[in-house]
Amino acid sequence: MLFQKRKARPEEQGGLPRHIGIIMDGNGRWAKKRGLPRMAGHRAGAQVFRKIARYCNQIGIQCLTVYAFSTENWKRPKEEVDSIMELFRQYLREALEDFKDENIVTRFIGDRSVLAPDLIQLMAEAEEASANKTGMILNIAINYGGRQEIVYAARRLAQQCLEGKCSPDDITEQAIDEQMDTAGQPDPDLIIRPSGEMRTSNFLLWQSAYSEYLFDHILWPDFKTSHIDQAIEEYRRRNRRFGGV
Repeated sequence: MLFQKRKARPEEQGGLPRHIGIIMDGNGRWAKKRGLPRMAGHRAGAQVFRKIARYCNQIGIQCLTVYAFSTENWKRPKEEVDSIMELFRQYLREALEDFKDENIVTRFIGDRSVLAPDLIQLMAEAEEASANKTGMILNIAINYGGRQEIVYAARRLAQQCLEGKCSPDDITEQAIDEQMDTAGQPDPDLIIRPSGEMRTSNFLLWQSAYSEYLFDHILWPDFKTSHIDQAIEEYRRRNRRFGGV
């Protein structure tokens, strides 16, 4: 287990990660352990997400990116997918009220074109309602895949070359950065994955080249603000060399 017993609150110390990514995993297993339908786990996980988002904003995290629904999650049973989308719909309606007094900028990353029209509209409303806020940027990854994001970035740059706006020699790391869904934000310093799985699952592949990863067996619905504190303490103990000595 990587998390250590908590010593001091992160806001009492320096060296906070600027950007945290979280793969919110383990909802289904949490429900199964309790003899509940998988949807009960997703509902519990949604409540934890709200609490963690508020806490990260309170302690001064600049950006938080959460993996809500991947491009691969469409492979799940239709009933479960429909239930997740309905839960997301409910969240968006409530978020327009719940988060209106929170200084959090809400953004959605991923391909929203295949989502239901009312979901797309609710997402746009949530983004517009928070656009002028100055606090933490909350990226919610919905129908998101890291490989897909890179493909779309490459297509946009290729189109610019076809239109004579740039040449292949102009395609640099910075040029690709500017085409990412998180353009203008710092790359994630720390990525947390609860649930015991130890893989990236196509999450922020480009942006996480030098991210610190923390894996633990805690299932997402059991995740608490104290686990964020402990993850940050572990992050501070790491020696980030970025390829150097």
